[in-house]
Amino acid sequence: MSQTRRYKRAEKNFAQMVFKFFASIGTGIGRGFAGFFKAGNRKLTIMIVPHSQSKVLNFQTSIFSLVFAFLILGGIGLSFLWFNKSSISANAEIARLQNENRAARAGLDELRDENTNLLQAAKKFENSLSNTLSLLGVEQQNKKTSAGSQNGDLASMFDFTENSGNIVAESADIKQLASYLESAVSPIEEIGKMLQEQGTLFADIPSVHPLKGGIGHVSMAFGHNLHPITGQWYIHKGMDFSTYRSGDPIISTANGQVVQVNFDPGLGNYIIVKHKHGFYTRYGHMSRTIAKKGQFVSQGDTIGLIGNTGVSTGPHLHYEVHIGSEIVDPAQYVNVVFTK
Repeated sequence: MSQTRRYKRAEKNFAQMVFKFFASIGTGIGRGFAGFFKAGNRKLTIMIVPHSQSKVLNFQTSIFSLVFAFLILGGIGLSFLWFNKSSISANAEIARLQNENRAARAGLDELRDENTNLLQAAKKFENSLSNTLSLLGVEQQNKKTSAGSQNGDLASMFDFTENSGNIVAESADIKQLASYLESAVSPIEEIGKMLQEQGTLFADIPSVHPLKGGIGHVSMAFGHNLHPITGQWYIHKGMDFSTYRSGDPIISTANGQVVQVNFDPGLGNYIIVKHKHGFYTRYGHMSRTIAKKGQFVSQGDTIGLIGNTGVSTGPHLHYEVHIGSEIVDPAQYVNVVFTK
């Protein structure tokens, strides 16, 4: 029983100690606040003494009021500095955007100029293509667009009203040009096929210079000439090509088959090649024949070398073109520069 009383007495004493401790803390805090407010409410007299004989100005205020005034002035000053900095940043950003805008306008003007040049070049291309297709007999297929215009005709496209600010119209012009170029692919492919067929045709007829690389010159043309040995007028049945030396390569002027490789007292070593469409070519005075009888040769293949065999006054190639049984002027089929 006595032990229980001792416990209760100890608890009571502890509680009283805790209460006194917190009470003393609260009292100290209260006194601190009271002292703070008391000091803050102390009156101050501020005097403004002018250098002249004017009246001295004085007014009373409290410490709290003075501190509050300083805080307001400081806040106003900081706000001014912040707004001033923001204004400087905004002005710099505006200046940057203005520079970018000027650069964009300059680039847009340049793009408009290039667009105009492109349209002019496209118009020339359209005219040239139309003329070429007309000459070749290739029909132009004009397909109508959704806007009712024709892709195969640029006439409507070059009648647009120039408006430097109308980017939509310029974009439409470029789209229409792209549509036209797409439609022009088919005619150009037709031209390519025709050129390929013509290239095959030209490869089958004697149409190139008989000396490799187009070297040498024509020392005697086809037709009436003075014979270099007899000095009499006679019909020269071919063209003579000379490089002033032996050994230069002679090529077949068209695709064909070698039908003769022989020697003639007048022509010396010679080769005859049979081509399509009734053409034959003969190459004489060779120093050496390379192609063999029965061999198929392509246009540009080397068949022999320039020489001075047979009746000849110097190294040269005697070249003939035959159509069936007729001998024709090789100059009609060989693009050469006649020199003396």
